[in-house]
Amino acid sequence: MSSLIPYLTPTQIAGLSTTNIAALTTTDVAAFTSAQMGALTTTQMGALTTTALAAIATTQLAGMSRTEIGALNTTQLAAVTTTQLSSLAATQMGGLNTTLLGALTTTQLGALASTQLAVLTTTQVGGLTTTEVGALTTTQLGGIVTTQLAALNTTQFGALTSTDLGA
Repeated sequence: MSSLIPYLTPTQIAGLSTTNIAALTTTDVAAFTSAQMGALTTTQMGALTTTALAAIATTQLAGMSRTEIGALNTTQLAAVTTTQLSSLAATQMGGLNTTLLGALTTTQLGALASTQLAVLTTTQVGGLTTTEVGALTTTQLGGIVTTQLAALNTTQFGALTSTDLGA
């Protein structure tokens, strides 16, 4: 199928069934343009295999909306690489709901820049697990604004060290 992908319009991509999407190989996914990736519906996003997701290049990821990012499930998110996560734009970060943020591994969370964390809503920040809060680096914490810090509950706040608070 990968030999045909470059010839499909974004509209045609959006019309593919979830069965077709689930059958995509890593080679197929690698052939997508960012516009074609951006045409995937939330239902189609849910049909992507973890192997296919891991094969998405950062240039392709740039074409995806926050809604598409938010359509991922926690199993799919686990397959997203640190390189992919670190490439998410501020608008795309809004797609990471509290369930998805809470499912990030500390390695994945460590890949996020302070500027990416700075755009999270207080609800999103409140959804971080205690382990995730404790794993934030001083650089990452430097990007957190006062309202975000105030959104942490006492358990989350307790995960911060004195070094962290000196950031």
